[in-house]
Amino acid sequence: MLIIPAIDLKDGECVRLRQGLMDDSTVFSDDPVSVAKRWVDAGCRRLHLVDLNGAFAGEPINGEVVTAISGAYPRLPVQIGGGIRTLETIEHYVKAGVSYVIIGTKAVKEPEFVSEACRAFPGKIIVGLDAKDGLVATDGWAEVSNVQAADLAKKFESDGVSAIVYTDIARDGMMQGVNVEATLAMARASSIPVIASGGITNMDDIQALQAVTGEGICGAITGRAIYEGTLDVALAQAYCDENS
Repeated sequence: MLIIPAIDLKDGECVRLRQGLMDDSTVFSDDPVSVAKRWVDAGCRRLHLVDLNGAFAGEPINGEVVTAISGAYPRLPVQIGGGIRTLETIEHYVKAGVSYVIIGTKAVKEPEFVSEACRAFPGKIIVGLDAKDGLVATDGWAEVSNVQAADLAKKFESDGVSAIVYTDIARDGMMQGVNVEATLAMARASSIPVIASGGITNMDDIQALQAVTGEGICGAITGRAIYEGTLDVALAQAYCDENS
């Protein structure tokens, strides 16, 4: 299981939100490239970037920062989400060196777009499913749909999606622990590998997820915990490697 540090971008800065609320953010750095270096130096093998402004605007806003991080670490797989609604945007990121592009809102509202994107950029597409009480949220989590996340995941099985990033909104940024049950249910709902996100606080969460990686959980995204020091990236990855 990969430990994947998150770099959430708002107005060019590295921040963390609580439950996706833009007005409840903590700025951790005004230099996201140096933040990326911190996690690279800690031995991470993938980075998770989110364009928070883009998620609300529906188009990339912090694209220059994403390009700068990708350019600084060309051998490091980088995945980016937030505001990705067109094939042109995906193409831009792929050309900039991004390894995976996360489709969220568009995947919920126009599932056929995922099929189209997978055909155009094979192996590059991840679907981001953000859920509250099992229901998918969209538009930077501002809207909650009546679609069950697990049901939607099944629809993408034949498209060639590389992974699903599953985020429990209620836990995200709250340091309350990962929702292992919901993540496990998502992993069991389809054959697509699942990356857990939301609420990861300490090694207890990593151990709980690692214990069920055989069910299809391939990664864990962590943000606030690694910035506030309750989780050590290097130690967490070493634990997963030793217990794989």
